[in-house]
Amino acid sequence: MRLDAFFPDAAETPVVSPLPGAAAAPARGAAFASLVDSAATALGRADAAEAAFAAHRGGMQEMVVERARADIALQIAAASVQRATQGLQTLLGMQV
Repeated sequence: MRLDAFFPDAAETPVVSPLPGAAAAPARGAAFASLVDSAATALGRADAAEAAFAAHRGGMQEMVVERARADIALQIAAASVQRATQGLQTLLGMQV
């Protein structure tokens, strides 16, 4: 079972970090943009590793590891989009 905290809209009250001394939580849109950017960066590194291997400048191990990292980043981004869409569909399907 997974429990997620509910935060009020930023216009009503600012989100306060639950731990003292912890960094402030990034904006929700910025967090998703960061997730997509990290996936794009991982894909870029994987492409560079594959090009280096093809040019006999890199090893197969580096190429495989970078591709696996990129695949995991894409799976996380896709799962996040799917959960957000599912949550929105649930909200839009509620009767008021």
